[in-house]
Amino acid sequence: MSLTRISSGDMTATIDTAGAQLSSLTWQGREYLWQKDPAYWAKSAPILFPVVGAAGDIPQQSLAGPCQLAKHGFARDMTFLVHEQSANTDCTRFELSATPETLAVYPYHFQLEVSFALDGQTLTQSFCITNTGEYTMPFAIGGHPAFFAPIPDTADACFEDYDLIFSQSWTAQSPKVMAGGLLSYEEAYTVFENADSLALTRDLFEFDTLILSEVPDATVTLRGRRSGHGVRVDFADFDFLGVWSAPDAPFVALEPWSMHAATVGAPERLEEREHIILLEPGACDTRSFSITLM
Repeated sequence: MSLTRISSGDMTATIDTAGAQLSSLTWQGREYLWQKDPAYWAKSAPILFPVVGAAGDIPQQSLAGPCQLAKHGFARDMTFLVHEQSANTDCTRFELSATPETLAVYPYHFQLEVSFALDGQTLTQSFCITNTGEYTMPFAIGGHPAFFAPIPDTADACFEDYDLIFSQSWTAQSPKVMAGGLLSYEEAYTVFENADSLALTRDLFEFDTLILSEVPDATVTLRGRRSGHGVRVDFADFDFLGVWSAPDAPFVALEPWSMHAATVGAPERLEEREHIILLEPGACDTRSFSITLM
């Protein structure tokens, strides 16, 4: 494990080569990113690749051979190479390529580049996935950043002092997370109706994770009702937003995903799963999301 630090003005980000995981995000000396307390959750912002979510007991097959992918894939548990850091230290880039270990569970050759860049109060995290093999490659990509709630050293005292703010009123529904992590749209439920904000409560996570789609303008803000401090996540390149917290934990994760977990009755072949990305040999898929501190 080694840490790379980038900074711009009053904002600093620290990234760990273990998983290319964002490990600290501060503005004006205040830490906004969850700090991996194992009593609740021992990660802070893992990268989800080459799948998002779980497949339950559904076998995982592909045209290149069988797959044995754990929930959220393997990138979060791999050591990345620091590929590049700018001379002015406001951006850096990490790289992960296929290894015998990854090929044993995912028979595809790939290169995953992850970049972090600071500009003012905003961190942009970018992904470039290249298919370096001979088969069309099915994959998904996602982020999983978790933020303190309450944010330290603010007037907000507890988790329930925070709202999720959207750009306009809308009605949000979520599929239900079932046993084994599979999703059921037949048991989808309404999270809120005709509103532009959602107050954080523990009851929101009765079924583990909220999985939102068609979020207006692909933006969400976590904001303290008393202090006004919070974070905005913009994710136009991603179709889904996962919202999650561990039981009684003082954080909430705002997760941009290209797809979600397998649904009940999903096909075994990854290529046939809904929202999977199919990348031709030699092609590159790029997408990014940003985090703005306030």
